[in-house]
Amino acid sequence: MAHHHTPRRRRTVRRLQVTSAGMATGLLVTGLLAAPVHAQSHDPGTRAPIGAAARTAGDAHFEPGACPKTPEPVAALEGARCGTLTVPENRAEPGGRTISLGVAIVPAATGTPKPDPIVWLAGGPGDDAVGEAKMAVDGGLNRDRDVIFMSQRGTYSATPALTCPNIDAFNARAVGLIYDAPSTERLHVEATKACRDQLAGRGVDLGAYNDTESAADYADLRTALGIRQWNVFGISYGTHLALVSMREHPEGIRSVGIDGILPPSKAGSALTWSSARQGFDGLFKACAEQPACDRRYPNLSATFDRLVRDLEANPVTTTVTLPGNPKPVKVVLDGGALVNWMTSATHVAPQVPRALDELAHGKPQRIAQQWAGGKLSPQAMGRVAHGLAYGVFCSEWTPYESQARAIRGGQEAFPSFPRSVLAQAPQLTFLRPDCEVWNVPAAPRSIRDVTRSDIPTLALSGGFDAQTGADNGPYVARTLSRAKVVTVPYEPHVVFASSKCAQEITVSFFDDPAAPDTGCLNDLEPPRFEIGA
Repeated sequence: MAHHHTPRRRRTVRRLQVTSAGMATGLLVTGLLAAPVHAQSHDPGTRAPIGAAARTAGDAHFEPGACPKTPEPVAALEGARCGTLTVPENRAEPGGRTISLGVAIVPAATGTPKPDPIVWLAGGPGDDAVGEAKMAVDGGLNRDRDVIFMSQRGTYSATPALTCPNIDAFNARAVGLIYDAPSTERLHVEATKACRDQLAGRGVDLGAYNDTESAADYADLRTALGIRQWNVFGISYGTHLALVSMREHPEGIRSVGIDGILPPSKAGSALTWSSARQGFDGLFKACAEQPACDRRYPNLSATFDRLVRDLEANPVTTTVTLPGNPKPVKVVLDGGALVNWMTSATHVAPQVPRALDELAHGKPQRIAQQWAGGKLSPQAMGRVAHGLAYGVFCSEWTPYESQARAIRGGQEAFPSFPRSVLAQAPQLTFLRPDCEVWNVPAAPRSIRDVTRSDIPTLALSGGFDAQTGADNGPYVARTLSRAKVVTVPYEPHVVFASSKCAQEITVSFFDDPAAPDTGCLNDLEPPRFEIGA
């Protein structure tokens, strides 16, 4: 989960790469064509694979066809059955515009698949599920079930795609600007408004890109594919959508896995501050418990807090070179930039103590290269659906969180931080002025309700997750009567992407939602932190 003007993993899973230290966007089927026992063809005497036939359900229509476009080839899609789901753009306007959502169904790897497939909900808001098929397959999710990927409305493989390359270009330029300066805010909001004006000029109903409509899209997909019952797996913002779907469209859901949990009832700036504190503290504690790291980098938390204050008062400017970019890149590091770097840097936790120590001793290049690499990476250009992101942020989050509450959340988590840093929550920089120019109606207050359900749920978190803190698992489980809460230690945001143990737990949960196998947790060890000279 992250605001798309910041370097994230991207917003759902924004991952810091160890090589270029840039953020990737989503990670994420191959298998043998199989015939699930519940997928009915038009001939009642035969069975057909899911997605093999055209089908209309209410206002939605599925049409088999070519696989959705992806920025790069995805080998996991080579054996997939594909097509498009056409749905109303705004269900409150019968007979209005329709939109098309790309669908890819990766067959189970076994010749005798289970009858209930898994549908994958991508993060962001704004990441494209189809491009994440590799992550699902690498994690074994299609071992004995088909896995269904559908582009959420507005995302890369949907029509229309609400990507705004001008925002991505500004993000790249912003590495050379003071992170939270008024002049940066002005340019940032100008980029947001230009994106809005461009999309509105194409006739897009910007108020129709939100959880309510997306949840209805997935409910329509299940019906249009003729699936009696399926399982839901959401990552990052996809957990937000999964929790809304459980509340609004519980029919046909056998079980739900949520990984990197973002509760709709708490989503907003205060939550990102709390999550950052938890993730940072988890990493600092792991270093303190490792003798070599503690000796070389004592009091790492205090060092980080001091660096934030010092850089906010006196920003550091440097230049770095990036892979594939022949020109040196100017980078400015101030307190806000350091906080946002750290939010993503938990994905490369072994490097963090050394990187902070280097910065404290006048060597900012490692952090500067990672900070710039995320924004200038090809994976950060033209792929995120900013129109969907703002549709969610500005209708469901900002109307129900005051600026005072947002600031208070930062003060509670980081009382020593300067007010200028606290004014811009990690991952959500300049969110309130952005939403003023985005100008969409507030969602009904019920969007902030907690989800109450008896659907079996696996609530997964990472001990180093600085984007959606691990305490969100117990929080959502309070009102989910059949929830299993699992925190995988030493792992960052979206543990399924990086932890073999998390993958084993997830697959075992879908096999038996009442008793997932968590035995692998007993064998996990902390990372070995890099020790500099």
